[in-house]
Amino acid sequence: MLTGFLGSGKTTLLNELLASPRMRDTAIIVNEFGSISVDHDLIRKGSEQYILTSTGCLCCTASSDIRTSLYEMHEDRRQGEIPAYKRVIIETTGLADPTPIVNSLIPGGAPASSMGDHVVARAFRLANVIATFDVENGESALAEHFECWKQLAFADKIVLTKTDLASGAGWRETLRRINPSVTVLDRNSADFDRASLIETGAYSVSEKPEDVLGWLAMEQLEDPVAHNHAHDVNRHGEDIVAMSLYHDAPLDPHAVDMFLNVITAQSNSGLLRLKGMFALADDPSRPLVAHAIQHRLHPTVRLDYWPSIDVRSRVMIIGAKMPMDPIRDLFLSLKSKPSGRRTLGA
Repeated sequence: MLTGFLGSGKTTLLNELLASPRMRDTAIIVNEFGSISVDHDLIRKGSEQYILTSTGCLCCTASSDIRTSLYEMHEDRRQGEIPAYKRVIIETTGLADPTPIVNSLIPGGAPASSMGDHVVARAFRLANVIATFDVENGESALAEHFECWKQLAFADKIVLTKTDLASGAGWRETLRRINPSVTVLDRNSADFDRASLIETGAYSVSEKPEDVLGWLAMEQLEDPVAHNHAHDVNRHGEDIVAMSLYHDAPLDPHAVDMFLNVITAQSNSGLLRLKGMFALADDPSRPLVAHAIQHRLHPTVRLDYWPSIDVRSRVMIIGAKMPMDPIRDLFLSLKSKPSGRRTLGA
């Protein structure tokens, strides 16, 4: 399982892993927070790799969604509908509490509720939990989000990211206080072996800190009736909300640039994460990919082609106590730049 807080570099690391010849015959499950999928379009995969996505709030659906996804993969492989694979990488959303996923995949964890769950228990085992940790924004993530603590505490290995932008000195000691048994690696170190992250073995809860055992026990004892609530998949707790936005027509590049800069201009706006793909009027066949972590907008990139048949502009914004309505209105006001050329359907 690959986890880590919002913007800590999970998808970047996953792409680097999949580029290794040692990672052939790999299947990927991507869980995204919110009702639209963006992350899976940013994962580069070869012909011998298979990807499956699920969306939803992990605090409610992780056990059933992950088991269901694994069962579907198992059956599709058994029936010859997908290539054979040797391993499955589960990439969690940045807001994931890893407790229900770990409980659903370890012996003695969440009880099986279907025949498919028994099949999954026989066919799969949790080998490793890898967490990415952004040294540039890690202090605020730990200070404000308990999920970040849990992701680190469950990890077998923690990969420090953005050490080329900020110093990772001192973080090893801090992280080992959270998780004394963890191995801490630097993604930008010259001797960092990415493929060695994925190795055979069995995840052992007994080797985790006492707090992890406590979280597992509390998650198992939680009242299933009380938690079986009508839950908005775009809301995580009372404060954190994800908003999905779409545009069917290509957009004016300058308008998109303005939108991104307005959203990321204020350091105290509550923005946690922005990730989007935009069809631009100057060349709709080459989508623009945008990432923002808190108020920092990363350099945008134009892809050579759309990675899926969905060519709409779409953006997912995750924020804490953000004024979402004005943001939605601003996005919906974006239009394609007028052109003197007559376009199809005009």
